[in-house]
Amino acid sequence: QVQLIESGGGLVQAGGSLRLSCAASGRTFSNYNMGWFRQAPGKEREFVAAISRSGGSTAYADSVKGRFTISRVNAKNTVYLQMNSLKSEDAAVYYCAADRGALLDKRIFGYDYWGQGTQVTVSS
Repeated sequence: QVQLIESGGGLVQAGGSLRLSCAASGRTFSNYNMGWFRQAPGKEREFVAAISRSGGSTAYADSVKGRFTISRVNAKNTVYLQMNSLKSEDAAVYYCAADRGALLDKRIFGYDYWGQGTQVTVSS
């Protein structure tokens, strides 16, 4: 079992930045690929970014490429999502997730453990 707790959400103006954190506990953090997903009101949960166990490989949704950066520090059992140049359409609840699979996965059902989410609000 892996427990995931997100933090760092809040209210930010359009064009601003936020850094989300996800702290993991339970099993060995470095055994999991990690992902960030988001869900806006009335919309389905969607993939944002993923990072491999070592941090050597990453993947991004087209909508956030060049603006968001996923990273991890295995010694701290933490994965981050640096979000720059935020837009109103980035507003959502952001979730981190852990995946035991071998390859980076953009599919929701590919992930085994989920956090409770952190709210990101972007004002225009």
